[in-house]
Amino acid sequence: MQKPVNEIAANLDATDRTPGGAGLAQGRLLSAFFGLDNKLPLLAGWRVCSGAGGKDGMPVVFDREVDVKTVEAGDFVVVTRGGVRGSVHCVTVMPAADAGEVRTVLLVGEFGSAATDPPATVAVIGNLISKDGQVNYRGAKTQVTPLEAGPGLVFAEIVALDQVKAGDGGWGAGSGCPADTKQIVRVVWAGGVRRKDGDEVGDYERRQYRVEMEVGKAVTPFALGDLQDGDNNHLLCLDTRERAKRVTFAAGVLVDPNRDANPATAVEISH
Repeated sequence: MQKPVNEIAANLDATDRTPGGAGLAQGRLLSAFFGLDNKLPLLAGWRVCSGAGGKDGMPVVFDREVDVKTVEAGDFVVVTRGGVRGSVHCVTVMPAADAGEVRTVLLVGEFGSAATDPPATVAVIGNLISKDGQVNYRGAKTQVTPLEAGPGLVFAEIVALDQVKAGDGGWGAGSGCPADTKQIVRVVWAGGVRRKDGDEVGDYERRQYRVEMEVGKAVTPFALGDLQDGDNNHLLCLDTRERAKRVTFAAGVLVDPNRDANPATAVEISH
């Protein structure tokens, strides 16, 4: 019998058990997004971790990919606006698990009430190491984007053509770019995004992306990849090799799991 995802990719350990990390560079958190307030679906108990259904969900995005073996529930502390420390039940990198994507960690637990005492900050208090072994995130801290705010772009990078392998479109295994793609830009949203009708993004949403080039012009991706896998990443498939510098996306097009629409958003591309 196939194991549920929660037995493979989630961690419920309330203690930081990662040794070492001293002397490494300090890592940064790019965002913490209060995505759901007591509304994780019951299916999350299978896909995320046991007991996740009905809890809060908060994706946290790091400035580098993380070493999954060092990611533990006890590495994180969430504090509300009123100073109350939340309870982190489990953490997982799913569904953002394709190659190059492992910089988003979903925190599941009880982090406060959006109406009365919302979560205000997330801090890393344990040794949590980057995938390349160069950075320790212990001590990193960021403000929480409130529940009512829509998702924005928080990271973008150029992806080598030979590093993208199309998955089957299942949970955590996104689609790739067409074979004639000349350049790929990966963009990362603060949280998961879909169309307002709940379907996966399509041609209209593709046209809302604009990629600005260093020579001054902007282009629209001719295709999108990393679809049908439920994560917060998209691949922008370009038909030019000119150096790309910035990605923009129009307001009011996509929604997060709480059905909050995105603002107009932009991010510089990391090379």
